[in-house]
Amino acid sequence: MNMNTCRGALLGLAVGDALGVPVEFESRARRRLDPVVSMREYGTHHQPAGTWSDDASLTFCLAESLTYVGPYAIDVTDLSRRFMNWLDAGYWTPHGRVFDVGVATREAIVRLREGVAPEKAGGTREYDNGNGALMRILPLVFHPLWQRAAAAERQRITHKVCSLTHGHYRSTLGCYLYLELAWGLLQDLRPAQAHQRVLAEIPRGLLPSLAKEAPSYRRVLDEQLALIPEADIQSSGYVVHTLEAALWCLLRGEFYADTVLTAVNLGDDADTTGAVAGGLAGLCYGAAQIPTDWLAVLVKRPEIEALADRLVFAKNT
Repeated sequence: MNMNTCRGALLGLAVGDALGVPVEFESRARRRLDPVVSMREYGTHHQPAGTWSDDASLTFCLAESLTYVGPYAIDVTDLSRRFMNWLDAGYWTPHGRVFDVGVATREAIVRLREGVAPEKAGGTREYDNGNGALMRILPLVFHPLWQRAAAAERQRITHKVCSLTHGHYRSTLGCYLYLELAWGLLQDLRPAQAHQRVLAEIPRGLLPSLAKEAPSYRRVLDEQLALIPEADIQSSGYVVHTLEAALWCLLRGEFYADTVLTAVNLGDDADTTGAVAGGLAGLCYGAAQIPTDWLAVLVKRPEIEALADRLVFAKNT
């Protein structure tokens, strides 16, 4: 792993997010009439071009926490403080303030502020399975504790980090499958190979609490996922839909740009689908394949690149 790999992941996620921000909540039918092909300005949230949302902000909060604490620990109390600072004071936001936050994430951060333990703050109802943990979890794949752990411990670590905002095991499983696919890409597997590795190795090693949620991910765990028609792929804020859509885009894509544009043009929760797909595509294809005109307007690009470089340093300490 090198700096380009981490930069690809974080920049790829932020660019996918920023492409989707101006069209978030708009329908797929609208996108067919007016497809996103490059960075736009204003739109849904009235933000300048290159502006990313809570997806990237909370991803960067996690990356900052991992690099600050170092390679030998994961401190969810530190991460909690960063989440609160994000919501209250605009920490790691593109323009100094929060303009988009999911209901479950806001409620969990309020509980953290009230003194609820980090691993108890996230909602545990079936209704609480939005994509707010999935959208921010990618930096965990770079941490040595996660990388070196056996499967069961990887799942426990993933749940620990998810639970700050999303405590249901369905969300944890979605995040874990995503991280394991990212891990395959880090081993230089192509997307289809990384997906096949997940299908072959992961289901049989699931803890019981996660295994019971596996039926919800039957499409993600289907070797024919890439062949599902677009009409059957949903792009809502439900964690299962987001993971399905992002992997579908990755498996059908041939390079970074077409992967993230396909994701954003699915409509609805466009920024998060773009971010989740973009993180994987950036990891797969590298920062050099992200279009330069998109990177040129990406807000805080130097800060994101510096953070990615520190994430490599944390691994090699």
